Amino acid sequence: MYLLSFVKKFSYSAREQLLNPKKIYCIDSGLRKAVSFVFSEDWGKLTENLVFNELKKQELEVYYWKGRGEVDFIVKEGKKVTQLIQVCYELSDPFTKEREIKSLVEASAELRCKNALVITSDNEGEEKHKGLVVKFVPLWRWLLSPAG
Repeated sequence: MYLLSFVKKFSYSAREQLLNPKKIYCIDSGLRKAVSFVFSEDWGKLTENLVFNELKKQELEVYYWKGRGEVDFIVKEGKKVTQLIQVCYELSDPFTKEREIKSLVEASAELRCKNALVITSDNEGEEKHKGLVVKFVPLWRWLLSPAG
């Protein structure tokens, strides 16, 4: 295992994966915090980093997706996209919630995946948007679930 991990943009084209920027995650959140240049806590980034580490621990094939919006994690098994995951620590702002859901709806349509999840600090439930059922789960519950 390395200190840093890189996540490629999802594409069926290997060339496009290589040419697009990669997202970087740190295996150790304490190290990330010690060497990064920040003046305040960024719970959103820390939560996203924690979710990435859990996905990698489960040895899942993980990408990010970018269209008009962005989806934090795309889980792929074989040739099929099996899950779309957004990580948003705080969803109290309606604009933020709408942006996260809009990205999931767009990715779902393009990738033909109906398994959409938003991991948050405390929201729980389901909402239907343009035919897509989006599940909301608190981080602690997601971490304790058998599939992570």
